[in-house]
Amino acid sequence: MEQKYIPFTEEMKKDYTILIPNMLPMHFTLISKVFNNYGFNTELLLTQGQRIKDTGLRYCHNDTCYPAILVIGQFIDALQSGKYDTDKVALIMFQTGGGCRASNYINLIRKALAKAGYAHVPVISFSFSGLEQHPGFKLTLPMLYRMMYAVLYADLLMLLRNQCTPYEMKKGEAQRLSEEWTDRLANEMTSGKMSYKKVKENYAKIVESFRNIPRAEIKKVKVGVVGEIFVKYSPLANNNLEEFLVNEGAEVTVPGLVDFCLYCIYNSLMDYKIYGLNKKTYHAYKIVYKFVLSKQRDIIDIVKANSDFEPPTPFTHTVSLVQGYIGIGTKMGEGWLLTAEMLELADKGIPNIVCTQPFGCLPNHICGKGMMKPIKEKNPNINIVAIDYDAGATAVNQENRIKLMLANSKG
Repeated sequence: MEQKYIPFTEEMKKDYTILIPNMLPMHFTLISKVFNNYGFNTELLLTQGQRIKDTGLRYCHNDTCYPAILVIGQFIDALQSGKYDTDKVALIMFQTGGGCRASNYINLIRKALAKAGYAHVPVISFSFSGLEQHPGFKLTLPMLYRMMYAVLYADLLMLLRNQCTPYEMKKGEAQRLSEEWTDRLANEMTSGKMSYKKVKENYAKIVESFRNIPRAEIKKVKVGVVGEIFVKYSPLANNNLEEFLVNEGAEVTVPGLVDFCLYCIYNSLMDYKIYGLNKKTYHAYKIVYKFVLSKQRDIIDIVKANSDFEPPTPFTHTVSLVQGYIGIGTKMGEGWLLTAEMLELADKGIPNIVCTQPFGCLPNHICGKGMMKPIKEKNPNINIVAIDYDAGATAVNQENRIKLMLANSKG
């Protein structure tokens, strides 16, 4: 089959800058450092504001998936900024290759680039589905190993920051501490060998440092955030939802990215058990699944042993919660995990939930908004609001609906 894209070559690796769209600032900062440690020159785009949406809409249809509009807008805004040599720059897009509009991101980005006059810019598809081949960008086991710890570190920092921010006596201290740890860990991950003993020592030190933040003993409304992965995590996509909730007097809980990684691995195991797929790779996926589960368990144990913070929920428990609600083979988009995370939050005493979704995102409307009724029928104390995010939606309307949910808050 004729190749329709520009591959990222070994030669390009020497002097090209790879731009990364921003979904999770702490996570992607660490992942970017891992890439740089393996000879790449990457830069995380931190641009915000209405101009990103406007730029995206200028180069793709307004019915396009909202996260795609934002990513395209962020990429083209960067290329038009004059900051980069557009003959020495590449873009990277993270995708699972699943059955939703997100799997078309790469082609949408390339179409928009051509329209903007940047058809020569390579777009790297970061995927485990083997969607494309890029000789200059190859994932190795040591690289994946460090990326996994980047996700685990950042999940822990996000968890602790969110539990400290509403109560901190000195405003901004939890955010400052999380940024300090991000810089420190980024430097550690790019220097020499990684020791898991050292990683666990860092977990304990991170927990201790957040435990030492002076916090007021006051009660706050606990609110969980779930939804489509990009809108759930990205401040650009959800109009700084976490900051808004904190300013409204809430303590925010957002399930970690490692849960989504485990969800993807678990689905590969279920593909074999339910559909007879992945026969050759089933045992490899099983080993990886157990390995990542053990790493999550270590974080849970360290948080429990060293603090009064609420630890992450074990993924095995999250899986068990969906029984009687949704089939485990429902895996388009965030699939059954979206339903499971709502149940997980309610299970840990967080009945107030914001379900974020791009407007017109069919998988998440079914597994999120569509599951609200059966969830409420079995959990009458739960208080869920579904918020659609779109380039044409106003933040005021979204915030008013969230305020109404907070006014009826429970727990």
